[in-house]
Amino acid sequence: MSFSDLKSARNNKSYVKSSVNCPTSSTSGEPVESGLEQNAENVEPKATQDRLSFEEGMYSSLPSSVEIRRSTSNGRGIWTLRPIRAGESIIVTKAFAASLSNQNLPSYCSSCFAPADPNGMQRCTKCRAAYYCDSICQTNDWAIHKHECSSLQQWFQAAPSKDILPPSDAVRCLSRMVWKRQRKGPGSVQAKEIANMQSNRSSLKPSAYETHTYLAHSLVQFLGLTNPAEMAEYGLASAADLVDLISRFVTNTFSVTDPALTALGAAVSPVIALINHSCEPNAAVIFPRATADSKSQEPSMQVIAIRDIYPQEEILTSYIDTTLPTDLRQAALQETYNFTCTCSLCTSSADPDPRQAMNCPKNCGGLCPLPLDEDSLIRCIKCNALVKSVDAMLDALRVGQEGLDKATKLQNIDFAKSIQLTSNLMPILTSAGLIPSSHPLLGLSRLHQSLLTASFPSPPTQDHLDETIRTATKNVAGLGAILHEGHPVLAIAVAELGKLLAVDEPSPRANPNVGPPAQMMYPPSGFPRLKLAYETLLRARKMLLIGFGVVNEGGEVGKGIREMIVGLEKEMDVFSQGVRNVVEDTPKGKKR
Repeated sequence: MSFSDLKSARNNKSYVKSSVNCPTSSTSGEPVESGLEQNAENVEPKATQDRLSFEEGMYSSLPSSVEIRRSTSNGRGIWTLRPIRAGESIIVTKAFAASLSNQNLPSYCSSCFAPADPNGMQRCTKCRAAYYCDSICQTNDWAIHKHECSSLQQWFQAAPSKDILPPSDAVRCLSRMVWKRQRKGPGSVQAKEIANMQSNRSSLKPSAYETHTYLAHSLVQFLGLTNPAEMAEYGLASAADLVDLISRFVTNTFSVTDPALTALGAAVSPVIALINHSCEPNAAVIFPRATADSKSQEPSMQVIAIRDIYPQEEILTSYIDTTLPTDLRQAALQETYNFTCTCSLCTSSADPDPRQAMNCPKNCGGLCPLPLDEDSLIRCIKCNALVKSVDAMLDALRVGQEGLDKATKLQNIDFAKSIQLTSNLMPILTSAGLIPSSHPLLGLSRLHQSLLTASFPSPPTQDHLDETIRTATKNVAGLGAILHEGHPVLAIAVAELGKLLAVDEPSPRANPNVGPPAQMMYPPSGFPRLKLAYETLLRARKMLLIGFGVVNEGGEVGKGIREMIVGLEKEMDVFSQGVRNVVEDTPKGKKR
C-alpha cells in the first residue's frame, strides 16, 4: 500500500528576439515593494489570535516575516506580517523524512528524488532496493539508509517468497522519522517539532482503525521488534505513543511530487504541517527541484503564494483535491483530518457551484445545480427553466461515479478496460448536460487524458493526437472554472495542452474545412495550430511562474516551457518568412 493508495483509500535553441524574459523578483524573506493593502475581509480580528512562542531553534526555517499564532476559528497556523506577491516563495525547507513509493524506487534517487540518469543509477549492493544518482547521494543518505538497509535485508530474508515487495512508502517514511529522531536525540529540536504535530488519537474514527493498525504493525515488524514495548529506545514508551506517532504521520504527511505533480512518495515536514487548510487556498506546497544549492537539500519543499496575500492574513493551503464538490471535500477532511471546513467556498451560498452544475435544458446559456435526490426541484438560474429528467440525471451521476472509481482502480491493472470506461462514460455525462468542471465528468476527463497520453502509439497518429488535444482542452476549461489562475494544477494542465498542440502533426489536414464537424473546427491544423500552441504556452508560463514560484522560474516545467516558446517563435518566424517569399515571388495578376 503506497502513501497515495493510503490517502485515496481514506479519501474515496536561444532566440534574441524572444518575448520571453527571465523573471526578476526578490527572493523569499525580503520585503517586496507592492501596492498590496490590508484587506479586512481576509483578516481575522486580532482579538481572536494569540501569538505562539516556542523553544529557541524550533521552526528555524520560518522567515521572520511570518509568525505562528492560534486563532479561535482555525487553531494553530501561520500568518504573514507583510504583503506577499503571487508567485513568491514564502517558506523553503527540506523534508524531515521522505520515501519513494515502491514503483518509483528503481526510477528515482532515494536521496534527492531526481529521476534516473540515462546512464543508470547506483544500486545499494546490500538491500538492492534503493538506487542513487551517484556516490554523493548515497553518502548523503547513508546516515539513515544504514538502518533502513539492515531492516530491508531482514524483511526480504523473512519473506516466504522472493517476489516480496519492500514495505510501503508510508512505513519506510515512518521508519526514517523514528531513526532520525533517535539519532538527533529525544530532547532535540527535531524531536520536539515532531511531537508538536497534530495528533487525532483521542478522536480516531472507526474507519481509521484499520489503516492505523496496519501502519503500527508494519512499522514494528520493519524495525525488527516483537512488540510495541520494545520501542522505548526510539522514544516511544507505550502503545499510546506509537498510535500518536501514526496519527501525526497520517494527519501531517505530504505526497512528494515530481515537477509535473505526479506523486512519487511520502514526506513529512513539521514546519509546513503548521499551515492550516482552506478549499480556497492562497498558497500551495510544491517540490520544485529548482533552487537547492546541493543534492543534500532535496527533496526541497516550498510554500508558494498562488495569489496576493495581505499583511495579517493567514497562509492557507489545501489538504485535499479542491475540484471535488463540497460534500466529498467535507467527507475527505472528516475522514483523514477530523474537522469540518468552514472556508468561504464551503460556506458559500452561491448557486450553482461549477463542480456540481449542468447546462440549462433550454440552452439559454445559464446553468442549473445538479439534483441531490429524486425530489429535487432544479431550475436554470438564468431563465428559470425546469429540469424535468431528474431521475435520469441522478442515474447518470451514479453510473459516472461508479465508473470513475472503477477506472481509477483499473488504470494500472487493466489499462484497456480503464480507457474503455472513460471513453464510454464521458459522452453519457456530457449528453446529460454536465459542464466540463462538474464532478464526476472532470475526474473522468482528466483520467482519460492521462490514459491517452500513456498510450500514444509510435509513431503517433493524427486521430490519437487530436483526441488527446480535445480532451486536454476540456480539462483546461473545467479546471479553469474552479481553480485560481495561479494554481499549480491548472498551470500544469495548460502546459500539457500547449505541449500537445506543439507536437508535429503526423498527417496535417490539407483543407481544415473538410472533415467531420467535430474535427473541422478544433484542433486547427498547420500554422493556426502552431500559433495556438504558442499562445497556450505563453499562458502556461505565466501561470507556472505563479504556481511554482518566480524565483524558481516556474520550476523545471516552467524552464522547459520557456525553451519551447523560444523554439516556436523561431519556427513561426521561418514559416512567416516562407509565406512572404512566396508572395513576393508570385507575378502580379497571376494566381496560384
